[in-house]
Amino acid sequence: MTERFTAAVREFISENFLFRADAELDNDQSLLESGVIDSTGVLEVIAFLEQTYGISVADEEIIPENLDSINNMTRYLAAKLPAASA
Repeated sequence: MTERFTAAVREFISENFLFRADAELDNDQSLLESGVIDSTGVLEVIAFLEQTYGISVADEEIIPENLDSINNMTRYLAAKLPAASA
C-alpha cells in the first residue's frame, strides 16, 4: 500500500505544483528547499492528505519530517494508517 501512497502524493505534487512536463522530482527531495511548495502549498498538501485518506493532521505533526518530501509523506501516511499500509 505504501507504493500507492507514494504514487498518489507524487501525482498530486506533479499536477498542482510542477508546471513543466519535464520537471523531475526525487522522492527524497525537500519540497520546501527546492521551491516546489511554499507555506501555502503545505496547507494544500495537508488538505489533500486529509480529504484523500480521511485523516486529521494535528498542528504538532506539521513538521518537515512528515511533510517535506514524497517519502516523508509516505512514511507519515503509513504511520497514520497502519492497517492500510500492510
